[in-house]
Parts: sequence; structure tokens; C-alpha cells
Amino acid sequence: MLRYMHHSGFQPVSRRLLPWVQSAAVPRSHQVQPSAVRHVRSWSNIPFITVPLSRAHGKPFAHRSELKHAKRIVVKLGSAVVTRGDECGLALGRLASIVEQVSVLQNQGREMMLVTSGAVAFGKQRLRHEILLSQSVRQALHSGQNQLKEMAIPVLEARACAAAGQSGLMALYEAMFTQYSICAAQILVTNLDFHDEQKRRNLNGTLHELLRMNIVPIVNTNDAVVPPAEPNSDLQGVISVKDNDSLAARLAVEMKTDLLIVLSDVEGLFDSPPGSDDAKLIDIFYPGDQQSVTFGTKSRVGLGGMEAKVKAALWALQGGTSVVIANGTHPKVSGHVITDIVEGKKVGTFFSEVKPAGPTVEQQGEMARSGGRMLATLEPEQRAEIIHHLADLLTDQREEILLANKKDLEEAEGRLAGPLLKRLSLSTSKLNSLAIGLRQIAASSQDSVGRVLRRTRIAKNLELEQVTVPIGVLLVIFESRPDCLPQVAALAIASGNGLLLKGGKEAAHSNRILHLLTQEALSIHGVKDAIQLVNTREEVEDLCRLDKIIDLIIPRGSSQLVRDIQKAAKGIPVMGHSEGICHMYVDSEASVDKVTRLVRDSKCDYPAACNALETLLIHRDLLRTPLFDQIIDMLRVEQVKIHAGPKFASYLTFSPSEVKSLRIEYGDLEVCIEVVDSVQEAIDHIHKYGSSHTDVIVTENEKTAEFFLQHVDSACVFWNASTRFSDGYRFGLGAEVGISTSRIHARGPVGLEGLLTTKWLLRGQDHVVSDFSSMAA
Repeated sequence: MLRYMHHSGFQPVSRRLLPWVQSAAVPRSHQVQPSAVRHVRSWSNIPFITVPLSRAHGKPFAHRSELKHAKRIVVKLGSAVVTRGDECGLALGRLASIVEQVSVLQNQGREMMLVTSGAVAFGKQRLRHEILLSQSVRQALHSGQNQLKEMAIPVLEARACAAAGQSGLMALYEAMFTQYSICAAQILVTNLDFHDEQKRRNLNGTLHELLRMNIVPIVNTNDAVVPPAEPNSDLQGVISVKDNDSLAARLAVEMKTDLLIVLSDVEGLFDSPPGSDDAKLIDIFYPGDQQSVTFGTKSRVGLGGMEAKVKAALWALQGGTSVVIANGTHPKVSGHVITDIVEGKKVGTFFSEVKPAGPTVEQQGEMARSGGRMLATLEPEQRAEIIHHLADLLTDQREEILLANKKDLEEAEGRLAGPLLKRLSLSTSKLNSLAIGLRQIAASSQDSVGRVLRRTRIAKNLELEQVTVPIGVLLVIFESRPDCLPQVAALAIASGNGLLLKGGKEAAHSNRILHLLTQEALSIHGVKDAIQLVNTREEVEDLCRLDKIIDLIIPRGSSQLVRDIQKAAKGIPVMGHSEGICHMYVDSEASVDKVTRLVRDSKCDYPAACNALETLLIHRDLLRTPLFDQIIDMLRVEQVKIHAGPKFASYLTFSPSEVKSLRIEYGDLEVCIEVVDSVQEAIDHIHKYGSSHTDVIVTENEKTAEFFLQHVDSACVFWNASTRFSDGYRFGLGAEVGISTSRIHARGPVGLEGLLTTKWLLRGQDHVVSDFSSMAA
């Protein structure tokens, strides 16, 4: 059952009473029959998505994330969106993309309405064609040499263009919507239709009836008869219809619309004219912020500029309708701009009445950059002092930390899987280990920033140095692991980087107190703002687009999280690994005493860790030997579920379940066992199915071990050691921001060194390149 059936005070009227309503003629098979209106919907080949759309109209949405609940939506297409760059004719490809998006949302059960420009441009194209054709015929008849003179096209009056273009524009919409089995109807209005109470009631009734029948109303000002706009004609708090911006706002409020999307040729609202050097896109605009905005010139076509759009948007917002102003012309985003807005993505400028309690993420990023630069200028001893103080706070305030963590665990019970609950849990021993790791970082940070890596004397009194410097602003996104926060914070402090932290909501209480303690430690040297915890409703995908703020993204979490971030990052490098598929190869010359001990530690010590063993490769000669039996018995005692690889399964009469894939990160007490014939086959298997994380060989043959160490192309390759050693703490780095499987900048456990880059310093005395030109030649 659809909402918004018949509103009190509005009665449906027949088309006979409203001659300016034109329904798009669609094939009979697509027409909505009156007897079936309540049961039949129009479908397209786009999958139908069910979303909870019902909400009481009254207040606009407070946050972007709520826009997905919008039921009734008005999309306003500005002249610059609909028309071509030469202003003669329509941008057909762009228009087709918009129709597709509107159709997708309509077929999701939403009620879509369009307010469109374009009739004047379409009419201008038609009239120019007719004039040129007419002139060419006349000149051909009167020219003795049958040569056409240069033809002058008279200035075309806008009303005449609108009259000539309306029917063609509607026919185009009709043809496009028909492709998605959707019916459309045209409605032409003027300002008088809103001032006349009877006409206003008729308009409302007609629109409600069209929406009830699953028809998309296409509304436009009747430019063929509309009088020129009167400046400052808004009376008694009611916006006058002077252009399609004000028409869209008036229509949205009259129809109690949930969302108004205004598409123009700019990304949204800027704090200064777009194109100026210091112009910044305003993500969220609040009533009363007009004084801080400088408006530029209006669009290349159309009547309204950005000032008119803002005025219309604020009026609609006051009337209970949420508003987003966005770019509908950019070729990279126009194909999904409408659906992105409805999905709550950070597109354009969102108008909201609810101001956040704290700074925006953009402001936090600027604070982190400024604080990070101040942090980098501190003496090494001062940065070390901050880290030591944070280590002390972790142990001194452990009761408060554990109490906050207990709240997280209680709220997560039943919602998170076992491995994630283990990652979420903090304990006294974990906090003590964290404190020890932080003190190691403090000790190793003495010569980190500003260390001279290379010094070259180019000429007399001309010296070149390459020195270490911070990367800039880091964004670390982590799931379930509150202990990650102080680790990463300490590494950022030691390396002089600004830091944005985005933790999972399942660890909100733990993260909050750990961040407060971090800022308390930073405050002793006045750099509190260098590390920021993002608590807004910012989606991870939106954070990954802040390429002007963030210099490096480091994801800490599931393989799916890492893949999503790598996909979403726009122009920002991502350091991390998407999977931790760690292998252990048990060679035919492996020690019986070592194997079970190494397998148990690698798999059972912390199965949820990314450096836990996932695939055990056994040399074929070890099958049906006491060593093999010991491995199987140990795994059964530890309650490890065994999955058989295809080759291993072929050797057994009764085998465990055959593995579905040889490339699985279980993250639990499960392991895959596969058989190989040689060390080379083990290496080939690792290269084919591994993730270049950590791989181990167990053997007493040094030559075989060295062959394995040199030929396995992974970040960490071990001989007779547990996979669990692949950790920054175990490597003596104090802590790590993650383990990188990439091949540039940093690889393996990334500690302090991986968060530094370099810059070149050249010191001279009036040196110019021309003095050295002969040398270069």
C-alpha cells in the first residue's frame, strides 16, 4: 500500500478541467488501467529493491544517511544540465542517464517527480532549423548563380522557443521513460496557478492522482505565456515561482516531498565563487550561513543563479523538505549522481537544520594536518615524552578502559562472530603489553624525523641532503580492535604525522576513552589536535574521497573492509593487505619435535589474527607416518576443523570435507591441508593461492630452507618459526600500523619507518644553474 493517497482538502480532478496536463502516450501494453491501479506496478529490467520508505512528513532529514528512507522525491534539472554547451538542443546522453536513475528509484517503490528546463533550448534548435531552411530556399530562388549568401538568424524570442520546444521535449521524455515501462505526464504551470486557490487545489489533486497511478509527473513553467519575473515578489513567507528553482521548491513543499535534488553545472555550494583558488565545497549548509558565502555569476543558461538556488533550498527546508544541490553535468558522476544522493553518499551540498555537536571531518582533517606539523617540529625527546605519558595512562586508567570495553562487549554479544569478539576484548595483560610496546616506540623514535639519509657536496658551499619527514595526514580505519588506537597513535606521534582515526561502532566506548587519553598525553606539549577520532556519520567511502586532506589510508580489519577501501579510495594510496592466507610447508626432512609445536602455535595461539596459519602443506612422503598422525591428533585435540585439499582428499578413503577453495582466510579454528610432491610445488602453490603475507617452511635441510626463503615472494618468509612472528611488536618495532603486502614504500609489518618519507634540502650561496651548464652539456 502506497503512502500519500488522498490528502484532505485536495480532490482529484479530471484531465478535462486541466487542459495543461498532458500524459505521455505509451504503448497500450504499458498504460495503467484504472481497474488495476491499486495492484499493478510498472517494472523494468532493473532489479527491484525493497527499502523501508515510510516516514511521517514534518521535519527534514537531519543526516545524509537518512536520505535512503526518502519516499517522495523531486528532481530539478537546470538548464545547464539539460542543454548542450552551445545552448541549442538537448544533451541527450546526459538526459538518458538521468531518466534511467529516476526510473531505478521509481521501480524501488518511490514517487518521483521531475521539474525540468530545456523547452526553450529545444525550441531554439527547431526554430533555427526552420529559419535556415526557409532562408536557403528563398535565396536559392533569387540567386542567379545559385550561391547562398551568408544568412543572418534573427534573435529568437524565448516564449516562441518555449512554445516550439515543449511538445518535442515531452516526446523525448516519453520515449526514454518507455524504455523502462514507466508512464510520464507533463504539467505546465505559472505563478498564477499557485496564487489561485482553486487552481492550486486542482494541481495538487492531479499530482497526487498521477503518483497514485505510478506515473512520473514532469513539471515545467509555461514559458510560452509566463510573464517576466518580478524581483523581490515573495510575499508573506511564500516563495514566488520566478524560475524552475523556485518552482521546484514550491512544488516540493506543496506535495510534502521528502527530498528535493537540484542539479546544476557546479558541484554544490562553495564558500567563495567556484574556480577561485581558495574555493571549498560546502558539504553541509545550515540556515543562517548565507553571510559566510560569496555568490558568483549565474549559470550560462537559465534564469536562476546559485543565490536563487540557495534561497529556494532554504525555503523548502523550512517547509519540511530535505535538499541537496549537486552537479548533474560532470561526465564521471552524472551517470549515478541521483542514486548516490539517495543512498546517502557525500555528493554536492546537503541542507540541514541540525548542526553537528563537533567539527566536520574536513575540519578535523585540517586540525590533524596543522597539529601534525606542530608535532613534527617538536624535539625528539618531547615526542618520546608524549608517548611515555600515554603508556603510563594505559596502565593507570585501566579500570576505566576495561569498564568502557565491557560495555562494548555487552552490546556486541550476539551480534558479532566469535573471532570479532576476541578482537574487541581488552584485558589487563593486553594493556600492559600495549604499554611496553609504546615505550619501545618512544625509545626508537629519537632519530626518526629529520634523519639525514644522504649528503652530497655538489660544489663549493652547495650541499644537498635527503632527510626523513612525516607523510602528512594518515587515515587509519579499523574494526573491532580498540588496542589498535593507542598503537597507531604512538607511531603517528613518533613519526610526526597527523592522524584521523575511524573505528568500528562496535568499539565506540573503548575508542572514546582511549582517544581522550591520547589527547591528554598530546596536551603536555600543546599538540592535542594532531590526532582526531572521527565520530560523525561519515561513511568510509566518503572518507576515502578526501584526497585533498588525507595522504595515506591504512585499513585494519577484515579482507572485505580492505578490498572495499582499496576500491573506494580516489587518488589516495592505500597501504595494507586484503587477506592473510598464511602457509606452512612441512618438508620431508622436518623435525618431528618441531612440527606439532609450530603448527599449534601458528593456528591455535590466536586464530583470528591475520598472521594465523590457514593452509598446511604436507610433503607426500610424510603421509601415513607417525609425524603426520601426530599433526592430525594435535589438531583434533585443539578442536581445529580440517578441510581437505583436492590432492589430499584423493589419498584418503574417508576424508574431511573437501575444501571449496584453496584461497580462504578462515580466521577461526579451521585449517586446510594439502599435499605437495616437492618444495618447488609448495612454492608454486603459495604463489597461486597465497596472499603474499607470511609463509613458513619447516625442515632440517638448510639448502632446502634457503631455496624456500629466496624463492617465495611474500612480505614475510620464515624458516622453522611460527607465522605469528609476523608482527611489529615481535619484530621489535614496538607496534605496527598494519602489515603491507604491497611492493612499494613499505612491506611486511609497518612500524615507524613505514610512516616516513623524504625530502631534499639544498643549501647554497648565490648558486645558479647557468654556472654549471657547460658541465651538463
